[in-house]
Amino acid sequence: MNLADFCAYCLSLPHVEETTPFGPDVLVYKVGGKMFALATPDEFPSTVNLKCDPDRAIELRDRYEDIQPGFHMNKRHWNTITLGGRVTAPLVRDLIDHSYQLVFASLPRKMRDQLASAA
Repeated sequence: MNLADFCAYCLSLPHVEETTPFGPDVLVYKVGGKMFALATPDEFPSTVNLKCDPDRAIELRDRYEDIQPGFHMNKRHWNTITLGGRVTAPLVRDLIDHSYQLVFASLPRKMRDQLASAA
């Protein structure tokens, strides 16, 4: 998966917005105002950060060289993934979905209900 595909997939999820709160060098994808993905478009190879269940994060890091603890993030809950390497596009999409679902589930119930009814 390349960076353009990553960004397009993030934006295809319900109620996602792309922001640049850290400046133009970092694209941040949010649902309900909370981050679930970050991308650095000027890096090569491209890297992205995704939220992950801590147990799954450890398993993924052990299995894939291109998945590391989250750079500049809480390393227990975030992974940095190098795109275009050995992590397949279907797995990256699955990890995006996982991150999105973790963040969506952490939103206040009222906000989740509002977002669900707006779909």
